[in-house]
Amino acid sequence: MHDTAPSEPSEQGPLAGFTVGVTAARRAEELIALLQRRGAVVRHAPALRIVPLADDSELRSATHELIGTAPDIVIATTAVGFRGWIEAADGWDLGEALLQRLDGAEILARGPKVKGAIRAAGLREKWSPASESMAEVLDRLLAQGVAGRRVAVQLHGEPLTGFVEALRGAGADVIGVPVYRWMPPEDIGPLDRLIDATLAGSVDALAFTSAPAATSLLARAETRGLRADLVAALRQDVPAVCVGPVTALPLQAQGIDTLQPERFRLGPLVQVLCEELPARAAELSVAGHQVRIRGRAVLVDGALHSVPPAGMALLRALARRPGWVVSRAELLAALPGPGRDEHAVEAAVARLRTALGSSALIQTVVKRGYRLAVDPARTPDSAP
Repeated sequence: MHDTAPSEPSEQGPLAGFTVGVTAARRAEELIALLQRRGAVVRHAPALRIVPLADDSELRSATHELIGTAPDIVIATTAVGFRGWIEAADGWDLGEALLQRLDGAEILARGPKVKGAIRAAGLREKWSPASESMAEVLDRLLAQGVAGRRVAVQLHGEPLTGFVEALRGAGADVIGVPVYRWMPPEDIGPLDRLIDATLAGSVDALAFTSAPAATSLLARAETRGLRADLVAALRQDVPAVCVGPVTALPLQAQGIDTLQPERFRLGPLVQVLCEELPARAAELSVAGHQVRIRGRAVLVDGALHSVPPAGMALLRALARRPGWVVSRAELLAALPGPGRDEHAVEAAVARLRTALGSSALIQTVVKRGYRLAVDPARTPDSAP
């Protein structure tokens, strides 16, 4: 599913009315399904593609190296990567030899899923961190000492540079096992459109499930001369939600604050979005109605109303000063496009009233402009 076009929002779910950008290549369908079940519109633009394991000469070379000289310690980081490594080795007629070498090593499993993959291969892990954190794995290894020991680290898309450097600094002979390798997407169009939509304010949040995807997005923006604009958008208006701290590193290096779940899984990531985006939505009491302004839709007394982009631009301009009169000239400047005729404002307001299902929400102030008909006693900072 690529570059998902906006569709009619569902009235069910905490993400109804919001648009979320998804940069994932691996397990993208699962993440998209979770978001859509909660009402979100999804724009999917894979920032990367994965080189098939059977075609990866780097993985084959690392496998030969480990069969030639057995590792003392093996660190398995992802279930899909570990399974894929064993399957690829089988395809090269190296599977049995690899399993014999791994069976004689101390195997550390980053989490319960990879622990299951290890056991399915007929092996047994020695230890797994309760936190599922590579930092805890590193602390254990450094505490027990790795000087002179050969350590195989199953990489999972991210280079784990700091982790590997720390082991080498402690005297270990580290062999990286790149169980899948990232490449730029063959079709760059969806990624460009996601960047453009983010800068245009048409995306409410971006979800990241790997550090290479975040790096690729920033690199593509750099190539187009849009990196500074994209970083500014992610710092101010568009939350970046990452599946875990490693994924967040390229964004944090740009001064972008990220949101992360306590458990590094897709479900908790979606839950963070379900909590964050509704909390950011403006909530007003207008003409006796409860109005919540979301990304591309408006909740009026709990009913979701899809609003076109011009109408959302006007509504946000009015909501920035709830109850105050906003001139036609200001509203014209807020409208997307190059129009300079104030009659365009009147037409857009008419369409907005229709979309909201009530003309009473927006009042016309003759010869001055328009205002939201806020209920002063129930809306903070409204006009008297």
